[in-house]
Amino acid sequence: MATLTVKNIPQPVVDRLKHQAALHRRSLNREVIACLEAMVQATPVNPEALLARIREVRVRPRGVRLTDRLLTRLKTAGRP
Repeated sequence: MATLTVKNIPQPVVDRLKHQAALHRRSLNREVIACLEAMVQATPVNPEALLARIREVRVRPRGVRLTDRLLTRLKTAGRP
């Protein structure tokens, strides 16, 4: 196995990694390895193809224009 040294990691990133490691019951080192493995194995996203697929399946309501006012009214309807 190789050894990798990473320098100048911002403290908020370290804190989040430690938090995630605790949630997954792993050491910080093992959490970093898991994150790196996930990143290099991730499938690249084709933004154009993704947007085309979204446009295919998206349903647009006819005759109704969604506004902030309408959404707020719908969200609060029936609430005390």
